Amino acid sequence: MVRLNPYLSFKNQAREALEFYQSVLGGDLDISTFGGMPADAGMPIDDADKDLVMHGQLETPSGLTLMAADSGSMVPYVAPTSGVTVALTGGPADHDYVADAYAKLADGGSSLMPFAKAPWGDYYGQVTDRYGITWMFDVGTE
Repeated sequence: MVRLNPYLSFKNQAREALEFYQSVLGGDLDISTFGGMPADAGMPIDDADKDLVMHGQLETPSGLTLMAADSGSMVPYVAPTSGVTVALTGGPADHDYVADAYAKLADGGSSLMPFAKAPWGDYYGQVTDRYGITWMFDVGTE
């Protein structure tokens, strides 16, 4: 099955961000570091990069997958852009989960639009979290 998943890039906060997202969304987190790569992999790793996240993946109980990595010194860091948003959406049964995620992601970040009933009938909101990632929330109603 083909899947489309957000893959977030950080300079050196991927572990902290992924652990925060796990506390918000729940699920199992798997993290591989640059230092955990085999020495014969053909990729020289700077000592300063050994503890950085080469690949992290959060699998939530509801089937969401969120991935992230640190750039390290070997590639240029590209900060999140305003044109990329992570969307968390659902139906009426998901309202409490999404509302809770909105509140937790807004903590330490900034609410761009409160999570409230929108003119089109859904509950909608937007947040930029403490790591500069923009999230959009939409929950349909019956």
